[in-house]
Amino acid sequence: MARRTQGTPRRRPGGTARRDRPVDRFLADKTRTLEGRAHRLAKLDPKTVGLRAEDRAYAPSARHFAAANQRLATIAGSIGERLSDLRTIGRAPHETRLLRMAMVEREIDRARRAFGLFFEVFAQRGAAFAPSLMAHDNIARDCYAAIEEGGGGLLRKPLLPPLTYLEHGYSPATMRRGVTLKRLLGEPNPFPLIRIPWDRDRPWQATFLHEVAHNLQADLGLWEENKQAVGRRLAETDMPVSLQAIWQRYQKEVLADCVAVLLGGPAAAWGMAEFLAHPESKVANFKSGGVHPPGYLRIFMLAEMARRMGFAKEGEQLALVWRTLYGQAANRRLPPDLLASAASIIPIMVDEIAYQPRRALAERSLADVISFTADDQRAIRAGASALAEDRVPSLPPRFLVSAARYAISKGAAIPRLGAGLIEHLAHRHLSNPPVRLVSQHGRGNVQALAA
Repeated sequence: MARRTQGTPRRRPGGTARRDRPVDRFLADKTRTLEGRAHRLAKLDPKTVGLRAEDRAYAPSARHFAAANQRLATIAGSIGERLSDLRTIGRAPHETRLLRMAMVEREIDRARRAFGLFFEVFAQRGAAFAPSLMAHDNIARDCYAAIEEGGGGLLRKPLLPPLTYLEHGYSPATMRRGVTLKRLLGEPNPFPLIRIPWDRDRPWQATFLHEVAHNLQADLGLWEENKQAVGRRLAETDMPVSLQAIWQRYQKEVLADCVAVLLGGPAAAWGMAEFLAHPESKVANFKSGGVHPPGYLRIFMLAEMARRMGFAKEGEQLALVWRTLYGQAANRRLPPDLLASAASIIPIMVDEIAYQPRRALAERSLADVISFTADDQRAIRAGASALAEDRVPSLPPRFLVSAARYAISKGAAIPRLGAGLIEHLAHRHLSNPPVRLVSQHGRGNVQALAA
């Protein structure tokens, strides 16, 4: 038997257990704090997000709250399962317990992120910008109503409409229904969210129609079908495969642009041009692998869309303005083969995307489903004159976006125009059917079917 040398501590039975007791207490305390945080973020209601009685007119619907709470409840269930796993391992090795705690923390992080997103979006309905957000909600609802009116059941029901919210950033953006979000650690988005920059909260931004169009594209099931159809159409040309791939990548953005013009008419094309008008180094910039067409080419596609819809003069004017501003820069900066192909490919892109039938549309085209006529354009022009005189006409909300654009060109006072439109749109009764334009005997009469 080895002899204990002087200075070596004597080993006593249970020494390891005594050393583990402080560690066990520490880990037990950490477990309790996890349990204390686990279910704090499991439900939202108007009171939770600070909405007062006077804010309810602008609040998200009960269905939006229910969808958010369903997502939070699902995450809460996962937290509960991870906590149960943690409790069952007892006096497992320290590292095992720490790993189980980390799994709980990850689920809590998911809850924190989802709760935070919904809270930030919902709570804005109690701020000074709430009427503007509700105005944009109603524009988006009207765009969906246009699909229902022309599509006759293409959209599944019940379908939660988009919600708008304000955030920093130069341009509007959208988070589609069901898309998994990095911000939420892969959680799917339960309803569409459309971001509006703080300074673009006035309801005449054509880019807002573009973002609504992205959601319609997803909800109508056009995402893949359109990509494949455009690819087949481009394969019929004599372009090199590398050029075909570039144009095919643009199909999602071209579709959203085309739908924006179908929803709002030529004014939407002009509004998009205003948004995209920058120094030539940006407008004529080409990004390899990008999904957005160069701004220079994009406006010519909008001009072609206006021409196909029967508004050749507006399309020609828009193309002239754009060519005058950026034609020389495009020749210097864009890839020569891409620029040379544009004259022949742009009509093909617009035709395939907006005028060819799709299975998802019951073998109709987007232009069949979203009808925009010369009568609609005349009504918008008349509405612009009314807005310039501080009167809000009886037009569908999506048409008011365009009428406001023309009213600004007529010299309308922008502060009064914005205030009047927001007041009108924010208090529009959502339970009413959409205002529709009815052409009688081809004379373009405007009939308000619902105020």
